[in-house]
Amino acid sequence: MSFWDGRRVLVTGHNGFKGAWLALWLAARGADVVGYSAAPPTTPGLFDLARVGELVESVDGDVRDVDRLTAVFRERQPEVVFHLAAQPLVRRSYEIPFETFEANVIGAAAVLEAVRRTASAHSVVNVTSDKVYADRGWTWAYRERDRLGGNDPYSASKACSELVTAAYRASFLAGVGIASARAGNVFGGGDFAPDRLVPDAMRAAAGGTELVVRNPSSLRPWQHVLNALSGYLSLAERLWDDDSLAGPWNFGPAADDVRPVGWIADCLSALWDGLDWRAAADPDAPHETRTLAVDSAKARSLLGWAPTWDLQTGLRHTVDWHRALEDGDDMRELTLAQIAAFERA
Repeated sequence: MSFWDGRRVLVTGHNGFKGAWLALWLAARGADVVGYSAAPPTTPGLFDLARVGELVESVDGDVRDVDRLTAVFRERQPEVVFHLAAQPLVRRSYEIPFETFEANVIGAAAVLEAVRRTASAHSVVNVTSDKVYADRGWTWAYRERDRLGGNDPYSASKACSELVTAAYRASFLAGVGIASARAGNVFGGGDFAPDRLVPDAMRAAAGGTELVVRNPSSLRPWQHVLNALSGYLSLAERLWDDDSLAGPWNFGPAADDVRPVGWIADCLSALWDGLDWRAAADPDAPHETRTLAVDSAKARSLLGWAPTWDLQTGLRHTVDWHRALEDGDDMRELTLAQIAAFERA
């Protein structure tokens, strides 16, 4: 815990779902956090509901604006950087492909260029996705050395972000701990993004409507957001003293938590009485990988990291979070309580 006390940390995308959880966790650990983001991606959102902006400094800005980013870096002199700002939705990437590539590729390059121009950061974690791997149709999990690819704009843009990260590390930033973190199908309280199973289920439950599921047989590596964030934090800490750990890292759930979409819908229905779901194919839906899992043996072996909450525990905490929202509870207090429970576990 003491590593983060007083540490200067910059988080891009701090008002998004994962960014808000991370900023709040860092603030709770005593870090001096500045966030850099454009407008919040959803309304409502965790950032506003948990009043994260009262605990961290926020700077409005476009992640593609390298000169503004550089000015913020030079003023704040961050020691640790977490880059989460992105266009994070696969289906949305089909609607705005050019903007997706701009946000996810140029945005990553701008952040790394600001790191290069400032030279204050010791640890940099670029959060990409488990979808950076070329879809080989495998039933086994992908490892960090497997080939990158992407058949949709989102996946391809995140694979490009990985290449940008590797190029900056090799060409300009030797000696700086720069890594990429690959995790996907993350869920938790405060996610209101469209076309995601768990947020769609929480909206249906709160509104008393039926949940419609597109691909109930598709397998995904589900995990609570705090599992993934604990990996990012652990990686940043270790990179501080050991830049040999620079490179790509998978942070995925245990093999037993790679479950079909329909299984998740059943579990959520059991946790929230009255939530019903049905399968309905969407003939206009873009292609989606049917089976996806990542191998996190590297993180387990070299970082000592492992998921803390299993899938059912994470889903239970997510339902509890959204029930508390419906009941009018203090969502910052509730979110911090879940972080504390995670740390105790």
